[in-house]
Amino acid sequence: MTAGTSRMWSRISRQALAFTVALAGACATSLVGTAPVAVAADIRSKQWYLDAMHAEEIWKKTTGEGITVAVIDTGVNSSTPSLKGKVLNGLDASDAKGDATDDYSGHGTTMAELIAGTGKGGGLKGLAPGTKILPLRISDTDLQNEESVNARDAEEAIRFAADSDARIISMSFASDFMTQQEIDAVRYVESKGKLFFAGVGNKAEKGNKPQYPASYPEVVGVAATDRDGRVADYSQHGDFVDIAAPGSDIPGWCDNTFTRYCDGDGTSSATALASASAALIWSAHPDWTANQVLRVMFESAARPEGSKEGTLSNYLGHGIVRPNAHITRGLGKPGDANLSPLTNKKTSGAAPAGSTASSSPTASQAPKDKRASDAVAASNKKTEGGSQLSLILGGAAVVVVLAAGAFGVIRKRSTA
Repeated sequence: MTAGTSRMWSRISRQALAFTVALAGACATSLVGTAPVAVAADIRSKQWYLDAMHAEEIWKKTTGEGITVAVIDTGVNSSTPSLKGKVLNGLDASDAKGDATDDYSGHGTTMAELIAGTGKGGGLKGLAPGTKILPLRISDTDLQNEESVNARDAEEAIRFAADSDARIISMSFASDFMTQQEIDAVRYVESKGKLFFAGVGNKAEKGNKPQYPASYPEVVGVAATDRDGRVADYSQHGDFVDIAAPGSDIPGWCDNTFTRYCDGDGTSSATALASASAALIWSAHPDWTANQVLRVMFESAARPEGSKEGTLSNYLGHGIVRPNAHITRGLGKPGDANLSPLTNKKTSGAAPAGSTASSSPTASQAPKDKRASDAVAASNKKTEGGSQLSLILGGAAVVVVLAAGAFGVIRKRSTA
């Protein structure tokens, strides 16, 4: 952020005074109420985005090996076949019954599988199947209504991830509120040289209020697109969007019984796939810093023809993530190791010394004020919906227009 800084922090102060409890509340997951997939064995055919992103070509060069992704969510079930041997000892920051591997909704396990799943047992194949997952469990509204939980669980989980050997943090949760404690935790992540991805939220048609942590300047805000490369109607838009990834018609666990998958929509899945994309690039260049990995993601992202490099869209940010464009074709330059492509400020955090978490696998701030042009994908819904702006997503032509669709009511803290 190089402009409007004082006004931005003034807004932080005003909003911080509006409440005193940290991120209390959440809602049902983005997968609830969606159509069930017939049988788990057919799930690979439902993962359309792997073909669109040319995953098989990427995996010939890297699968994300050597990289750990911290998943801050509802917990991660380490006993699901697709994640066996992939889940490290993590943290239950919620202080609820159970531990980090007790997923109370199925949402966190889905995010972990989208990132690191092996596909074994008919499960989801992750975009970066060579990665490891560090599970960090926080509470949602349903859990808070059932049990006494830690009101600062999100901040504690973020700091735990920052201090771990995980290079990437994926948080598919969103809240209308910010806290000074969370602002400090996010800044701490940046100082430790980590990449932090979060969903921008699914309330575009219900007020489109900036969501946190995605709207903090140091966090990569991820929007959702469909299989045609169109920005989904539910995906929130504004200067807090940094990049987009597939988020519609994505299969995931229906609930915490882990008996079937359902098709779902949301920036949650988009966040997981953006995190996995970063893991693939970082695995291919383990000596790079977080700034360099993110800069390459931005420069290699799919954007409308004719748009200027470096311009931002309120709907797509820098464009739709394309790890294949860099890994197999070399698009994107790493640039300055210590200059953040998010804030355009120098950062002190260098690349993490370790590439894998030291734990063993388990047994069982204010809205972004980017002040950039909205030449990419157009800046208003009316224009974007009627334009025919073609992109190349891993080689397939797509159109950037708002997709039809709706999303349920979001509470104080929701799965994004």
